[in-house]
Amino acid sequence: MADRFKAMAKPKPQRRRWFLKQWREHRNLTQEALAERIGVTQGLISQLENNRTNYTRELLERLADGLGCEPADLLMRDPTDPEAPWSIWDTLPPIQRRQAIEIMKTLKRTGTE
Repeated sequence: MADRFKAMAKPKPQRRRWFLKQWREHRNLTQEALAERIGVTQGLISQLENNRTNYTRELLERLADGLGCEPADLLMRDPTDPEAPWSIWDTLPPIQRRQAIEIMKTLKRTGTE
């Protein structure tokens, strides 16, 4: 009988990996400070960081605003990875950014390995 109920139960939705904790630490904020910035509880920040609860679009936007980044950054970009393209990009002055784009265009066009 228990097996029948297991088969009927909906599987738990997989929570996607995201980088809330990394962004919070990158900005030198405690959970309490971030919670205060965006008007939520420290407990909610903890639950979000530990994937115990899901975020909404509104909450994602508030978190990004409180952390000084874009919502997409929280989903795709680990600010603590020094070898990531965006980490390198962030350190380049404008003239070197233009050069980097031209180099990438050349690599794409020529297929150079």
